[in-house]
Amino acid sequence: MSIVRTRLSAEDSRLAALEAARTLLIEEGPQAVTLKAVATRIGRTHANLLHHFGSAAGLQQALAVSMAEKITAQIGATVLKARAGEADQRQIVEQTFDAFGKEGAGALASWAILSGDHSVLDPILETIHRLVDELGPYQNRPLAAITLSLVLSALGDALMGEAMTNALGLPRETAREMALAHILSFGGDVK
Repeated sequence: MSIVRTRLSAEDSRLAALEAARTLLIEEGPQAVTLKAVATRIGRTHANLLHHFGSAAGLQQALAVSMAEKITAQIGATVLKARAGEADQRQIVEQTFDAFGKEGAGALASWAILSGDHSVLDPILETIHRLVDELGPYQNRPLAAITLSLVLSALGDALMGEAMTNALGLPRETAREMALAHILSFGGDVK
């Protein structure tokens, strides 16, 4: 019995691989994001993924770029809505914490840091920096400092938040509430 494979364009194949890699990251952690695992998940060959990404490191870097661009675009749009009075700071905090927690950016960033593979970490940092530059200053608020505080809080929460809040007997959303209070202490908002 032969397996029938659907022919995908190069771009569709690449996008399917990145989505499968993101799903593996969220479900099983960064160590599960291998060419073989992604190929199996999308019904392609290891050679097909090598053609698109060159190596496992290339796949992981492409995943980091893809995730960083998507996440910063969403957060940037929410900041612009907040500046227009159509959103609030809580939404920005929630999106940032969800990106690092539920969406896997925290796992990917921590894996890159611990493995010393800055080729994966660099696109994340560059994309965040670009967003801060694009948003520009707003009413003399320290956007870079606010971003640093929010990202480090969200990363820490993604890595240890549940364990720490359980150990300390605190509600799970405590870190998010603290991040929001800290942002508000910078002068009212992150706009």
